[in-house]
Amino acid sequence: MDRQRKKLTLFALTWPIFIEISLHMLMGNADTLMLSQYADHAVAAVGVSNQILSVIIVMFGFVSLGTSIIIAQYLGASNEKAAIEVVTISLIANFIFGLVVSVLFLFFSHPILSMMNLSADVLDSAKFYLRMVGSFLFLQSIIMTIGATIRSYGFTKDAMYITLGMNIINVIGNYLFIFGPFGFPVLGVEGVAISTAVSRGIGVIALLLGLLKRIDHTLTLGKQYRNHLKKLLFIGIPSAGEQLAYNGSQMAITYFITMLGTEAITTKIYTQNISMFIFLFTIAISQGTQILVSHLVGAKEREKAYYRCLRSLKIAIYISLTITVIFTIFSDFLFQIFTTNEKIVSMGGMLLLLTILLEPGRSLNIVVIHSLRAAGDVRFPVYTGVLSMWGISVLLTYILGIELEFGLVGVWFAMIADEWIRGVIMLLRWRSRRWQHMNLISQKK
Repeated sequence: MDRQRKKLTLFALTWPIFIEISLHMLMGNADTLMLSQYADHAVAAVGVSNQILSVIIVMFGFVSLGTSIIIAQYLGASNEKAAIEVVTISLIANFIFGLVVSVLFLFFSHPILSMMNLSADVLDSAKFYLRMVGSFLFLQSIIMTIGATIRSYGFTKDAMYITLGMNIINVIGNYLFIFGPFGFPVLGVEGVAISTAVSRGIGVIALLLGLLKRIDHTLTLGKQYRNHLKKLLFIGIPSAGEQLAYNGSQMAITYFITMLGTEAITTKIYTQNISMFIFLFTIAISQGTQILVSHLVGAKEREKAYYRCLRSLKIAIYISLTITVIFTIFSDFLFQIFTTNEKIVSMGGMLLLLTILLEPGRSLNIVVIHSLRAAGDVRFPVYTGVLSMWGISVLLTYILGIELEFGLVGVWFAMIADEWIRGVIMLLRWRSRRWQHMNLISQKK
């Protein structure tokens, strides 16, 4: 395994992760885009249901994140037996969690949706979709766990190919059940739910086969399963809490922006959709770096881990800045893909210009936080993140955007302040090397 670890490079890990993340985004939007050709109420039904489901899927990240880091550290330490034990307990834990959630959606989809104040036609369609997709949500918990495992072993292309296959199956299923070619029944939302569940089921089978092919040992629980589970939760729960705090802060910011009017909300959505393609590169680089740093920390090569993070950070900042500048130059063209409203196009261009200031700070956050987690320094980024997101981003959004009436420009400056202050704190934490004294794993084989 030490020989395999040395073969890992940032580029070899990162480009499949980038494509996989992009495919996940496409898969999330495929249902909505294809249903828009069917009926508006169908789009609303799936959109509302997916908002509810996305919160639960974040919860599955509890175990998956811890899985990826701990496995990579054990592999770096050449302790594959312990890594296999972590794989096993992770699969069991996330499967049980997913099964409980699936049962809840099977029996309580209607009460959950009734709280959303939906019209009768939207409610009926949403109820079927949420019950169908939700009751098979345990498949997604398995997908996330095995995907994290395979990536930690360095086989990021495997996960990419399987995600591509799931997308193709999902889109084909949508086409058959929405448009009804070759005599297929036109089922609308019901058909989309079926194709989503089927594509995930096939994805689970493919991932299981890939996992068994790539590991050298039989899955075993081992005697240290309680210790492994504690480590998984030690990493996963704080990190998931940070994600929930982020989602909450974004909802609060969106609420403030609603005070600025419909055009402001629309401009924010379009700008963030365009910006998403910018920091996708940073996310991919940070995840690849996390794998490398975990392996290096597990092998006690902490000095190499230290400089690996800093090199990755420079690459992420350079790429994100370059893409942001290009997008800013062509901002009119990009926004005119979505709208002909000149006010939105003009304001969106201004926000993209400000994003040139935003992206380096965001790169600092994403890359360094992933590296800190990989080294076992989990809680500091969470506590700092929650304080900064709410104490700086949300608070300044209200002060600058609403009270001082700077509008969306004020909102963007609030986000810039949050990203840069938090990013600098994270970089200082990394440079302090306190993470070098934190041990997640035992070096005993």
